[in-house]
Amino acid sequence: MSEEIDKARRHFLTVATVVAGAVGTVMAAVPLVSSMEPSARTKALGGPVDIDVSKIEPGSVVKAKWRQKPVWVVQRSQPTLAELPKNDSLLRDPTSDQTQQPPYCKNAWRSIKPELLVIVPICTHLGCIPLYRPEPGDPGLGTTWPGGFFCPCHGSKYDLAGRVFFNVPAPLNLPVPVHRYLNDKVLRIGEDPLGVHSSWTSPEVW
Repeated sequence: MSEEIDKARRHFLTVATVVAGAVGTVMAAVPLVSSMEPSARTKALGGPVDIDVSKIEPGSVVKAKWRQKPVWVVQRSQPTLAELPKNDSLLRDPTSDQTQQPPYCKNAWRSIKPELLVIVPICTHLGCIPLYRPEPGDPGLGTTWPGGFFCPCHGSKYDLAGRVFFNVPAPLNLPVPVHRYLNDKVLRIGEDPLGVHSSWTSPEVW
């Protein structure tokens, strides 16, 4: 009888040991898996940000944040795009020669898709946030206002490609962050068209 009890006890102890070991392995794995997840701080500092651009109406703007900086996506109409070249003689850097945009956005629209402007709305004078004033001839800005971005702090003006006008305090065009399109609906801020993550270095932004 005692031999049977001993066998039963040994069997119980063996099973208990295996179960305890399995539970311990799982518990130990949880912190390991968690440690492989990017922290909230890491995400805040550099993780790409996806934006649904499928429902943006012409003339409207969608606002997001990437690396603690604001990012605006502006849907420009075809008439707006047609008017952009008319601003060139009024601008400090009409052909975007300063490195305020990735190489693939050094064009007449400063964007990948002409109709969608992706911009960091931080005035290059003292870092204020400009107002989005897209209507030409805005009563508050005068009949010659072509539409664009206006910084009320010190009067800097930019057109609807984020290019800075002459005779204002701001020295440079508004920055364009690195970005790419995952498909027709989703814009990703923080990766270039080859899928490479960006590093944000001033004055360059890719």
